[in-house]
Amino acid sequence: MLIMTVFSRIVVAYDGSELSKMALNQAVNLVKEIPASELHVLTVYEPQYAVAYATPYYTENNGDYDRMLERDEKLKVIKDQLSVEISNPVHTYSVQGHSGNEIVKYANEKDADLIVIGSRGLSNLKELFLGSCSHYVVQKATCPVFIIK
Repeated sequence: MLIMTVFSRIVVAYDGSELSKMALNQAVNLVKEIPASELHVLTVYEPQYAVAYATPYYTENNGDYDRMLERDEKLKVIKDQLSVEISNPVHTYSVQGHSGNEIVKYANEKDADLIVIGSRGLSNLKELFLGSCSHYVVQKATCPVFIIK
């Protein structure tokens, strides 16, 4: 497919949910078809409770610290597995903040050609009150967004 060659940098949003796993699988399939492409797997940590002063760093006193360590370990496993499965470069990255904003920011920083994201993640209740992360990404991204349902 000639049109697929425009996707040289693919960012996939991964939070461990079933739809993010499907998004990752779809992104891997795309990368396999494009030898010169690279895959970026991004996880965003959103604090589960409001803090008066937001900090970009987790401390051991933060209730989200264990969750962050668990996801970072999962990202390491994913990178190791994908490095065996595909010959393309695989990058993993994690950041704290608003999921939609951080996904768009990362895609812009990496000059991504495509974002692959699940239509729903792990925070379905939060989505009801705050709005959909995938909807935010579609509205704000400067590159195409592939939403997995």
